[in-house]
Formats: sequence, structure tokens, C-alpha cells
Amino acid sequence: MNVEIYIDELEGEQKLIADALHNILITFPEVTHKIRYKIPFYYRKSWICYINPIKSDGIEFCFLRADELSNESGILDFKTRKQVAGVSIFNHNEIPLEQLIEVLNEAFLLDEEVKYVSPSNRKT
Repeated sequence: MNVEIYIDELEGEQKLIADALHNILITFPEVTHKIRYKIPFYYRKSWICYINPIKSDGIEFCFLRADELSNESGILDFKTRKQVAGVSIFNHNEIPLEQLIEVLNEAFLLDEEVKYVSPSNRKT
């Protein structure tokens, strides 16, 4: 299954939110997308982010290297995770577009300039 078919099979707000996020992501140069772990992932050199349907008809838009991002806007929520953080969105009219574009730009820059190193292999 490809990402467009996956999104098309969602319903309600999940479909509207996922479609909006997908359309934002594909405007970035060299971004590719694949279904991994049964959800859409977006790549350049490494995994950047993914769209994860959650209960209550929402989407969690997650960044895989969030622990390396500044999160200046404070929109990323790590929950109980150490590396991945996301933004839970329940209404397509309330997507925090400006903040997400800011985080996406930083995530793509990180992907371009800093090779991914597994947390277990990072030197402290």
C-alpha cells in the first residue's frame, strides 16, 4: 500500500489532518514516503517524521529525532518517550502550521547536517 491510498482509507478528521500534513511534507525537496509499521513515514537521508492515527479521531504527527531538536515553540510532546515527540491534532482547522513548518525545517536541516546515531551509541 502506498501513503496516498493509506490516507484515502482514513475517515473523518483523521483523513483531513493526514492529508493536510502529507501535502505539506511533499512540498519539501527530496522527501520520500513509505508505509512502515503500518503508518506513513517520511524520509530524506533518514526517517524524519510519521503520521500516526490515534484514538478520538486524531493524528499524532511525530518526529523521530525530536530529542535533537530545539522545540522552541514547545509544541512537541515526548509523553513517556526519550527520542520521539509529537503533536496531537484533532481538528484539521487547528493544525499549528507555522510551528510545524519551523520544526520540519529544523528536522530536515538536522537530517542533512548531522548523521543519525542511535541513542545507545551516542557518547555522553
